[in-house]
Formats: sequence, structure tokens, C-alpha cells
Amino acid sequence: MESIKNIFRIGTGPSSSHTMGPQQAAKIFAKRNPDAKAFEVTLYGSLAATGKGHMTDVAIISVLKKIAPVEIIWAPETVLPHHTNGMRYKALTDEKKVTDEWVVYSVGGGALSEGKGKNDYFYSPPIYELQKLKDIQKWCEKNGRGYWEYVAQCEEEDIWDYLREVWHAMCNAVERGLDSEGVLPGSLNLARKATNYYVKARGYKPSLQSRGLVYSYALAVSEENASGGTIVTAPTCGASGVVPAVLYHLSKAQEFTENKILRALATAGLFGNIVKHNASISGAEVGCQGEVGVACAMASAASCQLFGGTPAQIEYAAEMGLEHHLGMTCDPVCGLVQIPCIERNAFAACRALDAQLYSTFSDGRHRVSFDRVVEVMKQTGHDIPSLYKETSEGGLAHDFEW
Repeated sequence: MESIKNIFRIGTGPSSSHTMGPQQAAKIFAKRNPDAKAFEVTLYGSLAATGKGHMTDVAIISVLKKIAPVEIIWAPETVLPHHTNGMRYKALTDEKKVTDEWVVYSVGGGALSEGKGKNDYFYSPPIYELQKLKDIQKWCEKNGRGYWEYVAQCEEEDIWDYLREVWHAMCNAVERGLDSEGVLPGSLNLARKATNYYVKARGYKPSLQSRGLVYSYALAVSEENASGGTIVTAPTCGASGVVPAVLYHLSKAQEFTENKILRALATAGLFGNIVKHNASISGAEVGCQGEVGVACAMASAASCQLFGGTPAQIEYAAEMGLEHHLGMTCDPVCGLVQIPCIERNAFAACRALDAQLYSTFSDGRHRVSFDRVVEVMKQTGHDIPSLYKETSEGGLAHDFEW
């Protein structure tokens, strides 16, 4: 498995796979072709189906237009072999002769791939020897250590500085979102809700206030993402509100120290990394279970660790966080990361805290393992028809009226 730094990427929304990935690809292609007279970019599959709502064309053109004019070609009916989020970049002369051509895929969480395995431009040598949660859990129990300590053993020493930067970016996104009002960009004219939820929550008794505050924090980050603000993929832009909402709430309400929060983030990143390596975190490939579902699992594991959970209890919390999202489709209305994405982040954040509590009441023993749920999620994602996987052709997005 790669570094968990690739799970937590600081960038701008609204989509890690449809905005961050394509923009990064455009930057690489621009660097390769600084003298091009024109560019032609063909978007395939899911990228073409919901690219306009996700501002894929805007992200690409903003980079390439500094060199030469750009033509975007939309091909939603064509899916390239490696992944549904395919792109073909071409650099052209004045006579429209192709001087460079590059096929690349945006595979989720802002990551790119050429589909070439170890010969891939984006290939990173694995730094984690163990790739299944059951094996990592055995290592923890044998050595009397936590999941975050396994992360520390595998990562470079700068991982804590990086996670501190991630944590501060998450907090900033929450606080900016709570202070922002108005309408989100796009044709839905969706009003921001975070600040209202925050104000209303503070007026309730403690038991209800806690839940309302978590809602407001998740809404704050998700609305920042939807407006193109700076957020952290955790593991994606579309699910970026879950982990920050849970950890921000616990840091305020329970006064956990920053070091404890960073260790919890390390554990969250490890669980997200396992899913990314063994299945997928791409909504276009496996549906929203791979985004909000995985985010819930990450937040469940992180919060369970903060409350003193054993490795077995943490694994159980994460298993429930993911299992209870199995089969969730990715059906963004108008291709925007707003409906139902924003609301799902709020509910998943609270579900993560429920999973943590349920697991803490147990001894950690249960029948269905986290690894098994990851396998089922992968298969379920492959079984879901493409119209329910970030194409806006089915589910809530189909014939939506507003």
C-alpha cells in the first residue's frame, strides 16, 4: 500500500476524481507541451457524464488555456478499459497535427493512473508490508501497539507534520463553512445550511446539541467543497465532511489534544488506505459506498481509538461504518456534489459516532470482518449498473425536478 498522504490530499473541490485529478493531469500535460498551438481533451465515461456539473472542463481549461486554446470533447457513452474516468490529452500544431497524445485515468481521491502497473508514471512503491486489516490487527495485538503505531513504523518521519497540516486544513474548512452564508454555485440554487444548524444546535439540551453540532460541522465542510473551497480528501472530496466533522466535534467537546487527534487521523488514513488498495474509493467505479461509506469507516475507527478502543473494537467500529453503507449509489443531481452528497456527509458523521459507541459497548468480537466487507463492497460496486455510478442517469438524479 502507498502512503496515507495519498488518502489525505489538500486541494479544492468539488470533486477529487472529476476536478482535482483532471486538473493535475492537465498540469502534467502542459509541462510536457509548453509550445503546443492547441489542445484537444476527450473525456470518457463518468467524467463526461457529470463533468460539467463537477466543473471538469473548467479545471482543465484553466490550466491549458495559458498555453493555447483548448477543445473539450465529451464521450459519455465510451468507457476506456482501465477505469470509467478516462481522459485523452492531445497537443496539436497550427495544422492540427498531433505532436503528443496521452491517455490517463482519474481513479478516485485525486489519484491518477495510466493503467500500466509498475510501469505507470504515477506508480509509487508500496511502503506498507501488510495490506489486510486482519494481519495489521494481529501485529497490533502481538506487539501491544495501536494502528497509529503501525502507520508510524511504515511512514517517513514527516508524516506527523503532514497530518498536522491536514488537521489544520480540516479545521479551517469547518470554520469557514460555519461563517459562510448564501447560495451554492450551480443550477440547483441550494442554500447553505451549516451556519443555521450550528446556531440552532447550540439552543438545544446537551444530548441533542451534540448531534446538531456534528451535522453543522459536516455541512460546513461539504458546502465549502461544493463551492470550490479548500478541503481535504478523506478519502474523497465528495465525502470530505465526515472525518473533519467527527474529529472537530471531539476535539471541542471532549478536549482531546492535537497529538491524539493526529494519531486518530493516522488510523483513519490506514483504514481508508486498505479500502483503496483492496477495492476502490471511486464513486464512478463502486458508487457512494466507496466515498461516504469509506469516510464513515475512517471516522468510526478514529473516534473509537480516541475513546480508548482496543484494536478489535476499532476494527469492529470501522466494519459497521462501511457495512451499513453497502450498496449506496452515486447519483448526484445535475452532476453537482450537492444533492444528495452534502446531506449524506452529515448523516455518515453521526453514524460513525454510533458505530464507535456500539463497538465500545462490545468486546470487539463479531462475525463479519472489515476485510470481508471491503471484498463485498468491491463486488457490490461492480454489480451496480453504471447509471447509478456518478453518471446522473439513474437514482435521485433521474428526471429530477426543481
